[in-house]
This record gives sequence, structure tokens and C-alpha cells, in this order.
Amino acid sequence: MKRLGVLILAGLLVLLAACGSDNGNGDGAGKLEALKESGTVTVGFANEAPYAYEDNGELKGAAVDIAQAVFEELGIENMDSQLADFSQLIPGVQAGQFDVVTAGMAIQPARCENALFAEPEMQYGEGLVVPAGNPNDIHSYKDIADNPDLTVVVMEGATEIGFLLDEGVSEDQITTASDIPSTFSAVQAGRADATTGTEMTVRMALESFDSDDLEFVESFEQPDIEGVPSYGAAAFSLDNEELRDAYNEVLAELKEDGTVAELLEANGFNGETNFVADGEVTTEQVCNGEE
Repeated sequence: MKRLGVLILAGLLVLLAACGSDNGNGDGAGKLEALKESGTVTVGFANEAPYAYEDNGELKGAAVDIAQAVFEELGIENMDSQLADFSQLIPGVQAGQFDVVTAGMAIQPARCENALFAEPEMQYGEGLVVPAGNPNDIHSYKDIADNPDLTVVVMEGATEIGFLLDEGVSEDQITTASDIPSTFSAVQAGRADATTGTEMTVRMALESFDSDDLEFVESFEQPDIEGVPSYGAAAFSLDNEELRDAYNEVLAELKEDGTVAELLEANGFNGETNFVADGEVTTEQVCNGEE
């Protein structure tokens, strides 16, 4: 019995040692070193210009360029980009499909429960697209809420769904589509009366859509609710705190030396109004609902 007890104890010690060691998959504390060793980081993104989008097979956008600059400073030269629906980005990083999500994703308290956000890289407001001539005279989310006959289509998983609900729009007035061009097509075909998304996204996407049937509402009134303006950041798995912290350290340096502002401007953003200085607004504040 004594010998059996010793053997069981030894087995338990081996098992505990194995559980506490880096098993080669780069999880937890070993993730950063594993990425440095491989030289490649797997990035999840959604097709949403100018944050992150695919152009002739190449990943581009402000969030992409910022992430690229950070990872290069960390010694990770290659970004293996994987396109996904916006609503699948956080589940993908949770499941280990992606090492990081870089899509200008807005930090939100609910999202903070499922992913580790880096510090804000950018801030932005909302935009509205309607049929040409704005036949329903829509200038705010409240205008949609006040007319139950109106419908609005939004990209799946986007923050605007929550914003609309906060402004009194009912659930049965809201439909979803897989991406921004699909929301435009829905409005163009008369299946919805409006679509909304972040201002830069819908403005630039509408230019690419190149249709006289739709227009951007220049007089749109920004909703006075929590979450507007939104603060976009890279997102990591909850168990990759070391990688997130290393990312933040380099990001702060790139903000300080002007690199982040330059990359924002290169992608059509305003280097001042869309820029978030280090410490000006923190992820902790946004996750706690303080911003």
C-alpha cells in the first residue's frame, strides 16, 4: 500500500508539472514567445474598410497597419490574415482560431467579458445611409424609433444594434446582414429604409458601392448614449494577458512617437479627432462603462 501511495503521488506530480508547463501550443504565458519563435501571428478581421479589409487578397486598413507596426516591434514579422464575419471574431479568438482580432472593434463592457482588449487605437462616431433624397426624412436613430413602419438593416454583431435599441428602436424594426455591402443592397432593394455603421465605414463603403440610389446623411445626429463615440482596439483571448500587455507597451510607444496618428491619416482618418492619446481614455474605463 505504501509503495502504491508513492506511485500515485509521483504520478500526480508528473501530471501537475505537465499542466503547468508550456505544452508547445503557445497558450497563456507561453504565447508571446511561441509567436516570436514562429515569426507569424494569426489575425482575424472582417471586411470593413477603412479599419480592416481585403483588397486583391491583401489585408489592409488602419487597424491592420497599427497591428503590423506593433508586432514588428515585438519581433513578429508575418501576419497570417483570416477573413471572418464580424460576429465571429470574438468567438474565433476565444477558440484559438486567431491570436488577435484587429478590426477597429469597439470596446464594450459585454465584449470585455469574452476578450482582452488592448488600449484604444482610435475613436469614431456613427453614420447613416438612406435611399437617395432621404424620402423618410431620417436624421437620427430616434427618427427611426418614432416611426414603427421604418426598418433598419445592420451588419451582424455590430455595436449599432445596441445603439438603436438604446435609442428606442424596437427589435422588430432591425434586421441584419453579413457585411456592409449587403446592408446597402437591402436598402437599395427596398428591404430596409436605412442602414447604419461607423461613420468612416459607411462613408467609404458607399463611395465604393458607387450607386446613385443611396446617400449618406450628412445631417445625422450622433446618439447621446454610452458607447458613442466608440473606441476601437485589438482583442485577444482572455488567457493571453502577457501578449496583450506586450502589445500595449509597444502601442504606447507608437502613439508617443506619432506613428499611430500617421497610420490613421494614411487610411483616411483624422490624425487628431480619431486619435486617442495614451491614457486619455483607457480600456479599463470603457469596460467599466465609465466612457
